[in-house]
Amino acid sequence: MRRLARVPDSARLRARRWDAIVVGSGIAALTAATRIGSSGQRVLVVEEDAARGLHPALREPFFLAGSRDGGILDACVRELSIPLLDRRRLGPERLAYQVTGPELRLDVGAADITGEELARWGLCSRADAAGMMRALAEATEAERKAMLTSPLVRVGRRLGLGRAGATGSHFRGLPEEVSRPDARLGPILDAQVSALSNLASDDVTPEARVRLLGCALSGGVGFGDGPPWLSGLLRKRVEDVHGEFRSVARGFNLVSVDNRPGVLVEDTEEVWLGRSLVVAAAPGALRPVLNPEDTPDFLAVDRPLCRRIGLHLQIDRDVLPRGMCPRVISLGNGAKAAPGGPFSGRVASITAYANPNSTSHFDLIARMRLSPGESSEAVEDELESRVRELMPFAGERIQRRPQRRPVWDDDGWLEDPAPGTGWPAELDIRALAKPSVYLMDRAATANLGLEGDLLLGWRSGDAIAKSLQ
Repeated sequence: MRRLARVPDSARLRARRWDAIVVGSGIAALTAATRIGSSGQRVLVVEEDAARGLHPALREPFFLAGSRDGGILDACVRELSIPLLDRRRLGPERLAYQVTGPELRLDVGAADITGEELARWGLCSRADAAGMMRALAEATEAERKAMLTSPLVRVGRRLGLGRAGATGSHFRGLPEEVSRPDARLGPILDAQVSALSNLASDDVTPEARVRLLGCALSGGVGFGDGPPWLSGLLRKRVEDVHGEFRSVARGFNLVSVDNRPGVLVEDTEEVWLGRSLVVAAAPGALRPVLNPEDTPDFLAVDRPLCRRIGLHLQIDRDVLPRGMCPRVISLGNGAKAAPGGPFSGRVASITAYANPNSTSHFDLIARMRLSPGESSEAVEDELESRVRELMPFAGERIQRRPQRRPVWDDDGWLEDPAPGTGWPAELDIRALAKPSVYLMDRAATANLGLEGDLLLGWRSGDAIAKSLQ
């Protein structure tokens, strides 16, 4: 069994020490670091140089839901003790996003909005739409309660497998009204799940699917001004609770000194040690940047890995169509999928942000999955084409902005969990007992999208903090 690489005892003389070291700076990693730091432990977050240099909007999730309604986001930011002044910046919006395609611009949001839109576009009758919204609201509420009461993670103990069951008077899972949609509606629901889930290729479980579709019924969450947005608020909170950040390029390795785990920065020979090491980056993305001779076994997982590419565009303020929501799911030619078949189009998600440094420009982030063997340049070209389809008369008033894409520290990396795992099953985060190493595997909650990241960081951070006390 290959464990962490050992370095000479002389490394002790130049080692910097913390209670916990978190490798990765995505949403789950920052949430966990905040919870560990809140318990009084000193935390170091190790991030990639390129990730730190990204435009703030490129680090934001496509869609936020669950503010001020007892949702996962609301519960998490309260538990993290985000200051009230910052929490008030997360304003509720009745419209979650729009789904666009050939001859389609469907508003999705509060139940009355969504039901009316389904009927108006001829996707179902008003009576069927009302029944679907009621069933979906009940099912997603049952799932919300299950998510907030689930321990989600275990540390070196027997795992309990979650199963669909009763919550109050409702049985969890997909209600019949949603599980067998009309052939015209099915691809639209599949597109939303594809845009919101963080799985690489697996099917989303019924419990997760109902949550992904149902969380939009509470509308969206928007910031009324510029950054810091969610990622920025979490970073700020880490620094407020005994946390700090260090950035590295590709040259580093996971090591052990005196049975303490840590990080060796190869170009400087710096050593950062902790009583615990928390790996919060995707194993499939992190493994290639480490020394292959010293890569620990817990990272040697072989499973589907793909990447959701982000493109940063800058557009003139008056280019945005007046009826366009700040968040759009673009089906492309997906509406032409075969009746009853799986969604076959390429789903793009597009988010517009007000530029705090300009009164005339918006920043626009478009994302799409990279297919195996496909170049990122091809995806970027297709994304720009999708944006121009929404704004056909923009011309040169849409400009692509340069970016340096991270190699390993990126929430755009998507992996599938091991068979039989993933929500609603629980996750063992213990990777090694001695030295103390934890693997926060995003794939285990990937079918819940952003809410899965928040829950994983929250529950893992609490478990690790408890072990350090």
